[in-house]
Amino acid sequence: MAKLGRLGYVATPFAGNVPAFDVLIADEKGRSIPIQVKAIRGGGWQFRIDEFLNIEIVDNEQRVKGKRKLSHPDLVCVFVVLSDDENDQYYVFRQKELQAFFRRTYKGGRRPRKPQSLHCAVWPKHLQRFKDNWGLIEEALKGV
Repeated sequence: MAKLGRLGYVATPFAGNVPAFDVLIADEKGRSIPIQVKAIRGGGWQFRIDEFLNIEIVDNEQRVKGKRKLSHPDLVCVFVVLSDDENDQYYVFRQKELQAFFRRTYKGGRRPRKPQSLHCAVWPKHLQRFKDNWGLIEEALKGV
């Protein structure tokens, strides 16, 4: 929220009752967009793969059956790595780009401990091309 304010946007958070996004931002022209925000202190951001891909489990083996239809593929996401020294890292991209990452990297197969597990994760090293990609927000606002 503070970073968005420093960038010149008015931002208002929503507390849990809006499942698709966390923040609504507006610019000085009154254009607004929703934003999904996820923050970590370390490690990676955790998800269920079936949020992004169609997965079929046959004989305890997962098979990727293609991409799932996203409700909001162009939703802007801001993933944050929080730092104790306030040098937070920001990764800004569209939800469909996260889906494309999982499509490229998630292979399915047999999970050794829990064959039914749909856990997946993305780490900051996978999102480097989106680091400080704040221009995407202005681009998204122009499309409103």
